[in-house]
Amino acid sequence: MGGDHGPSVVVPAALSIIKELNDLDLILVGDQQVLQDALKNHGAEIGPRLQIKHASQVVAMDEAPSSAMRSKKDSSMRVAINLVQDGTASACVSAGNTGALMAIARFVLKTLPGIDRPAIISALPTMTGHAHMLDLGANVDSSADVLFQFAVMGSVLTQAVDNIPNPKVGLLNIGEEEIKGNEVVKEAARILAQKDINYIGYVEGDDIFKGNVDVVVCDGFVGNVALKTTEGVAKMIAHFMKQNFSRNIFSKLAAVIAMPVLKALKEKIDPRRYNGASLVGLNGIVVKSHGGADIFAFSNAIKEAVLEVNKSVPEKINQQLESLLTEQQVE
Repeated sequence: MGGDHGPSVVVPAALSIIKELNDLDLILVGDQQVLQDALKNHGAEIGPRLQIKHASQVVAMDEAPSSAMRSKKDSSMRVAINLVQDGTASACVSAGNTGALMAIARFVLKTLPGIDRPAIISALPTMTGHAHMLDLGANVDSSADVLFQFAVMGSVLTQAVDNIPNPKVGLLNIGEEEIKGNEVVKEAARILAQKDINYIGYVEGDDIFKGNVDVVVCDGFVGNVALKTTEGVAKMIAHFMKQNFSRNIFSKLAAVIAMPVLKALKEKIDPRRYNGASLVGLNGIVVKSHGGADIFAFSNAIKEAVLEVNKSVPEKINQQLESLLTEQQVE
């Protein structure tokens, strides 16, 4: 029910994805009448693979997480996460209020043993494919130990969903030299260097997109600024390209000639392809879709959740962290 578009995007995305994935069952959570009407508008109805779970409330996009926690116990967001907690559903996907989603998910599902704070992780396009980056905004001030936990979670998720045996992990910093950065980042680097994780050292902002690192670790303040900056630069480039290609008859002709290249570039960096940020570190799978996601983008968020379920990501994070903590105690 949340996000910028609500059922007008979620319902057709659900109908599209269950046709594509034969082993997937979905539960639409929200106002039953609204969802039934939306299904009817698309010539569909509830059935064995597509059900509705009624929820009488909706968390507003600008609502404070504390308010959503306190007064919206029958919100679509809370009910959906409850379904994960009681085992009815394997994962929750929401385009709603990010702060409320994180707060409710952490309260209901709890964090995995050894995890102090959950993080938001998502894939970003690179020259060679994509890299995963965390935290993207859940924690604006993180200790060195928490950054280490982020590295473990990012490494395990990347290993699982991308089938990379030993992902390369880097700490986002203002330089590659050991003397650079604040004390928190330096301490996190010392911890990672001593652990059984493929830590390659500091990476700078431009390294994110070169394809030399699989997991980029930072606190949520830095990560969110980097993410939004990336999105802004992409929009600026698209704006200038459109402006220049439509300037005169010759530039329009050049645009026609370059169309195959431009189309390939657009597909490569299309943020809709990478929609679906995971709230890792929870005792369950929760995926956050961009609030403005269209049908294609929201379908990709559902696919991300399916992939994490099939790869047992929370269980693998728990096993890896337990192994590293045991190793530390032995030392």
